[in-house]
Amino acid sequence: MAHLYTTHGKLNREDVGFILPHEHIFVDLRTPDTPGQGEAEPQPVIDLMAPQLTAIRKQGCMVLVECTPEGVGRRSDLVLAVAQAADFPVVLPTGIYREPWVPDWAIAADRPELAAWMRAELIHSIKQTGIPAGFIKLSAGDDGMTPIEDKILRAAIDAAKDTGAVIASHTINSPVVEQQLAVMREEGFDPTRFIWVHAQADSLESNLRQAQSGLWIEYDGINGEEASDAEYVRRIEAMIAAGHEGQLLLSMDRGWYDPAQPGGGTPQPFTLLGEVFLPKLREAGFSEEQIMRLVADNPFNAFAR
Repeated sequence: MAHLYTTHGKLNREDVGFILPHEHIFVDLRTPDTPGQGEAEPQPVIDLMAPQLTAIRKQGCMVLVECTPEGVGRRSDLVLAVAQAADFPVVLPTGIYREPWVPDWAIAADRPELAAWMRAELIHSIKQTGIPAGFIKLSAGDDGMTPIEDKILRAAIDAAKDTGAVIASHTINSPVVEQQLAVMREEGFDPTRFIWVHAQADSLESNLRQAQSGLWIEYDGINGEEASDAEYVRRIEAMIAAGHEGQLLLSMDRGWYDPAQPGGGTPQPFTLLGEVFLPKLREAGFSEEQIMRLVADNPFNAFAR
């Protein structure tokens, strides 16, 4: 049986409802060589972010996927503290962001070392948290993968094959997705275990073309604005018409505590999808059954292992 690996243990499909598959509780987009990158005390992070989780529970959301990997201030200990304070399950990532955010230790490590590190976090624990990672989060350069990003992807494939974990990659355009898919073919990796993060950054035509490989298409910039939301509805309708309903993920890419900002900054609430966008799907004629497939069944199937 497949499970979600969360801060609150392994969860079955019947344990969870609405899932947000791409959000952030803690991020620091300064590069790792910046003094103070990723540094914060637990209580201010809890104070700012735990209420955001409490708010989405009232909407029926039961799990949030935290998508901050190494390189951009991953602090699984702080995310765990927030999840525990709110008593809200969160899926944590292993993995590494793109250059120039790749830490020095990851630049120096070879593929087997990186694969062993990800595998250990997926099977045992992220650092000293006692919580295993639930998936692998990567990124690729907008103009194509660098040799270091290629090495990280191949290491992630090794770890994913051994654990069943899905790989999610921040990839902005279709040619780079094709480059990643070519590596997957070389390595014998099933693209149905790959999520194209930020797929909305490229055209609907490219989304439809890449979906033919079986990968997940993630629309994760939903922001509540009329024109933008109308475009998301149009894309979702087109993807479903083409037979790809079971490959769609919907989220907002919101949050988050930012230690580079005074007081962690002003969080963007996680409630927008449930409050604003799902009613627009209903207005467009989507049934409750269809909506639950999009916001519950699909994210569970993507991240469960």
